[in-house]
Amino acid sequence: MVNIQKAAVIGCGFVGSTIAYTLMQKGVFSEMVLLDADHPKAEGEAMDISHGLPFSHAMDIYAGTYEDIADASVVIITAGANQKPGETRLDLVHKNAKIMQSVISEIKRVKCEGILLIVSNPVDILTQVALKESGFPKERVIGSGTVLDTARLKYLISEKLNVDSRNVHAFIAGEHGDSELAVWSCANIYGIGLEEFARMKGYKDFYKEKEEIYHAVRDSAYEIIERKGATYYGIGMAAAKIAEAIVRDSHTVAPVSVSLNGEYGLSGLCLSIPAVIGKGGAEQVLEINFDEEETKKLRGSAEELKSVLKEIGLE
Repeated sequence: MVNIQKAAVIGCGFVGSTIAYTLMQKGVFSEMVLLDADHPKAEGEAMDISHGLPFSHAMDIYAGTYEDIADASVVIITAGANQKPGETRLDLVHKNAKIMQSVISEIKRVKCEGILLIVSNPVDILTQVALKESGFPKERVIGSGTVLDTARLKYLISEKLNVDSRNVHAFIAGEHGDSELAVWSCANIYGIGLEEFARMKGYKDFYKEKEEIYHAVRDSAYEIIERKGATYYGIGMAAAKIAEAIVRDSHTVAPVSVSLNGEYGLSGLCLSIPAVIGKGGAEQVLEINFDEEETKKLRGSAEELKSVLKEIGLE
């Protein structure tokens, strides 16, 4: 039986430990088990995070084995090789596909009935790997997708237009990587169209600024990795937000990596698309009316992913 108040984090590197720390601060779960191939590393992270509990919420945090995750409502998978400077997310696919297959095999062995949240990169492809290997219903296997990219987009728009980022409504779709696209046709500031709001702020033509913002979003990970070696705070908060939406059944709309079955004329792959997130996982994939150019870019992103899936035998 699933314990809605229990989470598991598989992989205790920078990203996994940051997710665990963020979840502890949020107080969403009452129990959290950490797993890592290096068990003492998981123990150390559990100990370190637990020592902050007097400043936060009551919670049982410990290092465990796959047997301990059988009743977890959300299993967050971050295990995999790190992205190195100059390496794209797609370069990681062969190494991390094998790791994901191994992890999913163990999850199946213990008959886990929770929702799988894939964070390992390249996330769209590894979500597809997890879906195929697990045999779970597609709504129970989701990836963190472009949730972080979307947050970056909102932040950069807010900085350019000098407005609260929480009033910015815009998102990134497609592959979480170099072929992702900003869906400008849907972007607005508190209901005011982005172009109109930009004019209010003194911009006669916002096109150049939009291009600069998009490229900054797309290249953010590379810029951060070049400076500090890894990214983990942003994705830690993004993954925790998705997990929170599941356990609170908040029906949050977010661009997560989901299996497509005809939406946007695409099928047979996982792609980052806005979906309604609740206790059932990705409960509804939203088919939005993108403009013609955006639809073309989305399909181009899908074709790029399909070529990689074919290469690794998952098409």
